[in-house]
Amino acid sequence: MPAKRQPVPATAEHAPLQLEHFLPYRLSILSNTISQAIADDYQRRYDISVTEWRVMAVLARFDGLSAREVAERTAMDKVAVSRALARLVEAGRVSRAIHDDDKRRSVLSLTEAGWVMHDEVAPMARAREREVLARLDAEERLWLERILDKLQPAKP
Repeated sequence: MPAKRQPVPATAEHAPLQLEHFLPYRLSILSNTISQAIADDYQRRYDISVTEWRVMAVLARFDGLSAREVAERTAMDKVAVSRALARLVEAGRVSRAIHDDDKRRSVLSLTEAGWVMHDEVAPMARAREREVLARLDAEERLWLERILDKLQPAKP
């Protein structure tokens, strides 16, 4: 029979983690809640996931990226991006071509159907963002921007 583990004394370093006060957890919950509120609108209408929408939004802003570059820009898992891209290509929302100079690299772009969907979803997403930000006054919005910029890891 294994020995029963003795509890570690509750010191500042060994106290149970209180998730409700842990910054990464709180940011994750906030992000998931806001993202899902936006996603509810386009998931019903287009049967598209949050990951797929983020891939489309990045390609709308930066045409011609590779899958690796999409993953880097979104800080999403490469496998999740790859799956999202496969679905988007299959649905005719994203096209995949071969790079002229590097035959191993794919070049991704929104198709006409992808742009039509983007141009309907993007205003819905911006409207939801405005609803969330309306809870803050102008100074709080400015501080939020500053804090997010400060906490965002620097790009290599």
